[in-house]
Amino acid sequence: MVEGLVSTIIPVFNRPKMLQQAVASVLAQSYRPIEIIIVDDGSTDNTHQIAETLARQHDEIHVLHQKNSGPGVAREAGRQIARGEFIQYLDSDDLLLPEKFSLQVRGLQKNYECDVAYGMTRYRHRSGMVEPVPWKRSGERIAKMFPSFLESRWWDTPNPLYRTAICSKAGPWTDLSLEEDWEYDCRIAATGGVLCYVPEYVCEVRDHNSQRLCKGERRSQQRMQQRAMAHELIYHHALRAGISPDVPEMQHFARELFLLCRQCGAAGLPTEAKMLFALARQASGEQRGKGLDFRVFYLLKSIFGWKLVGRGSRLFDVLRNSFS
Repeated sequence: MVEGLVSTIIPVFNRPKMLQQAVASVLAQSYRPIEIIIVDDGSTDNTHQIAETLARQHDEIHVLHQKNSGPGVAREAGRQIARGEFIQYLDSDDLLLPEKFSLQVRGLQKNYECDVAYGMTRYRHRSGMVEPVPWKRSGERIAKMFPSFLESRWWDTPNPLYRTAICSKAGPWTDLSLEEDWEYDCRIAATGGVLCYVPEYVCEVRDHNSQRLCKGERRSQQRMQQRAMAHELIYHHALRAGISPDVPEMQHFARELFLLCRQCGAAGLPTEAKMLFALARQASGEQRGKGLDFRVFYLLKSIFGWKLVGRGSRLFDVLRNSFS
């Protein structure tokens, strides 16, 4: 590990122009030393050629090529060769603002107890309009990743700067292709996740028309399976962190598990639905897990099956709201 070095890992698939813009935003950092690791995830256009050209032009850039395996596997390939004291993950369609590393490295150097530094995210719509306030919860000062991350991943991938030590402690990225970033951050949260807040804009997230993994048929079996696996892992990370059912964020996540259970049932995934139902009851706590909505749902599932009952999930939402 090279002290002070920031390693930026950029997975990319078929985004040559955006890749150039993302790399340029790293090279424009006021901070040094830096290295950039581009992981070409099996691109089928000229992205791999653009990556190699960038590497020839800049000594800080290194390129890896692999068969298409998804963003998590690509980030892990980059992490394995990263030499920096700090790690920055950057999606190829996002941008870093010039003072990001200077602000966040300084924050982590002054706060030795902190594992991750974050700041404010600027969100740009397809029209070019920029949101006037920080995106999601990136404008709030939050001390630790858990339990808040059970409600949502309230920052975007380019926002946090991690100490390499906490990434090594958390272990490798999974091969999930959906919600893999949320699962990864919850794993970091379970091992520490103490935050240093920099009250400045540090990155820009852009909406666009190009292909994105987060877009697609919401109820497809493949997407539901991926989300079920991610939620199961996140729940176990929360247990490992000692978060109990009486914590409001855990109650929120229990409702999310129950909703996803019904969605998986409707998608024809009884194994995933059964697993999520059990986790939702467990996450709700002993008393709440025996509530009327769970008992009615289980009874109807026994009569009609997961798929039919899942498709009637709106009814169970009404029941939950009535008896909560």
